[in-house]
Amino acid sequence: MAKRGNGEGSIYQRSSDDRWVGAYTATDGRRRVIYGNTRSEVRDRLVVVQREALQGIAQTPARLTVEAFLDQWLDAVKPSLRPRTFASYSDLLRLHVRPRIGKVALAKLTPRDVQSLVNDRLAAGLSPRTVQYVHAVLRRALGHAEKWGLVSRNVARLVDGPRVRRAEIHPLTPDEARQLLASVRGSRDEALYTVAIAMGLRQGEALALRWSDVDLDAGALTVRHTLQRLDRKAELMEPKTPKSRRTLSMPAPVLTALRDHRRRQLEERLAMGEDWQDLDFVFASGIGTPLDASAVTHRYQRTLLAAGLPRQRFHDTRHACASFLLAQGVPLRVVQEILGHSRISTTADVYAHVLPTLQKDAADRMGELLSSSR
Repeated sequence: MAKRGNGEGSIYQRSSDDRWVGAYTATDGRRRVIYGNTRSEVRDRLVVVQREALQGIAQTPARLTVEAFLDQWLDAVKPSLRPRTFASYSDLLRLHVRPRIGKVALAKLTPRDVQSLVNDRLAAGLSPRTVQYVHAVLRRALGHAEKWGLVSRNVARLVDGPRVRRAEIHPLTPDEARQLLASVRGSRDEALYTVAIAMGLRQGEALALRWSDVDLDAGALTVRHTLQRLDRKAELMEPKTPKSRRTLSMPAPVLTALRDHRRRQLEERLAMGEDWQDLDFVFASGIGTPLDASAVTHRYQRTLLAAGLPRQRFHDTRHACASFLLAQGVPLRVVQEILGHSRISTTADVYAHVLPTLQKDAADRMGELLSSSR
């Protein structure tokens, strides 16, 4: 029988507990094993380990620390992450994981270590949501360590993150939405707020809109990008998920607001002359540059205050749109497509507060139908 080279493995089933084991020789010459519940699971992991070894990701010995592994992991996943996501992962690991468990040997990391990290961060005053995110990023990283054969199990998966109560959503009512739009009629914010409320776009999607994405004659707009700021520079990025890339029909008030906005913007452009930057943004500054999301949010909140309306996040315009659609009997699947959610369960979960009212309305209609048949 030919001798296996480094990186080649063998698969067998352990008689003691029927678990499958994949044994292979790592690039450091040591024999290592991978465990799984099925032969195919172990085989797939061996393929990943061998591929990563060929790509230069070290299958390092027991001295590898958590922080050294995290460096390797971030380098490996950076090409597949959005820049803002990568920066968020890096910051969370640098601020909360490395100082507490970074020096621990990766092979010796235990569920108790991860639980202590979660408890410590909660005791330090971090919000449960932030700690949940820290735990999720660490769990994802250790999942790759398991795939690469650096550890036999993902210990973060054995630890529950903190419970996070979903914040109650109180979007504007239809009357409040009309009051808001009346308060900005004729201003440069009217079209932005109208699009946000009527179309349910995420803030980054609305601010990324360009006139090439809008067909006023056909009454449709296409979400192709989202606007993000990295190192104080605005960049157009791919939408959040494949479902986020979508073409939507615009109701008449949106078309009217955009036509008026287009006319005002052309007047501004003529007035600015050579100082105007022709970047094609629908919602732009006085010189054509993209708007800053934080500034938009602050101005929106000042507008609400001046109009005597309750404080809201700009993102709550999206919730208002969904609530209005559901209240009008628009099917949940259609609402999902308008909002660009990747799964209908997300739509149902986020807007569960609207559904009981709709169910009551459906029951009343069913009662009327059956009563009239007698």
